[in-house]
Amino acid sequence: MKNYVDGKVIVITGASEGFGRSLAQKTAEMGAKVVCAARREEKLKEIVDGIKAKGQSAEYVVTDVSDRKQVEHMIDFAVKTYGAVDVLVNNAGIMPLAFFEDHHKAIEKWERCIDTNTKGTLFGICAVYDQMIKQGHGHIINLDSIYGNWPSRGAAVYGMTKNGNGFLADALRLESKGKINVTTVRPTGCRPTGLTGQVVNPKAIEGILVESSLDDYFAIEQSINEGKESEYSDPESMKYFVLSADILVDSMIYCINQPLGVSISDITVRATGEYYMI
Repeated sequence: MKNYVDGKVIVITGASEGFGRSLAQKTAEMGAKVVCAARREEKLKEIVDGIKAKGQSAEYVVTDVSDRKQVEHMIDFAVKTYGAVDVLVNNAGIMPLAFFEDHHKAIEKWERCIDTNTKGTLFGICAVYDQMIKQGHGHIINLDSIYGNWPSRGAAVYGMTKNGNGFLADALRLESKGKINVTTVRPTGCRPTGLTGQVVNPKAIEGILVESSLDDYFAIEQSINEGKESEYSDPESMKYFVLSADILVDSMIYCINQPLGVSISDITVRATGEYYMI
């Protein structure tokens, strides 16, 4: 397949770890000019230095996506550095799963979740919109989640933000027809991404699982967390249990690596042996 990634200017939020980090590294290897954005400068510098050490193109800009002015600066930086923005990946996100009864300890994290996941995505779209319209082309990728497919116990706020990202993407696709390609990516369980460390109440994960499989799920998860090799940790196995970040990123790159006239508008990536019900 032709390499349509080569030469593209790709801005990635949440690039300091997980999906964002892997996407930056892999697209740079394919010839993209990458702008890495996140809040932690030391992590960004480490990633960009590593990319540059291979003779590839990357820069970073410290950005809190919940701050509209910082997101606008991020896009301005990319345009001044590379002359365009071909792809914006709205990847930054947090996942403070909790039940409503946990609101006393969850409310501030929920506020941050809305600011990052929803406002951050909206700010990204608005910041890059005029540039992409001026160019006559562009591609915006919104990170959704299977949590956005249907309400589940323990994920009301997180699921609302992810469902909203899909809603924004579909509306943008209709409004920008013929000028901006839009993709919604819905991953299921992935590791390592840093998201699980933000969960407020670990029991909230049960809301998305098939109930009859709860005991098996936690037993397999514990085995994988302990580093035990098995068919559940092998992507060549039909019992593969949870995706690696790299596998999800390969599917994101597939969406980017298309001719201008082709848009992969929606993609869900699952492990074949997962226990999620939505």
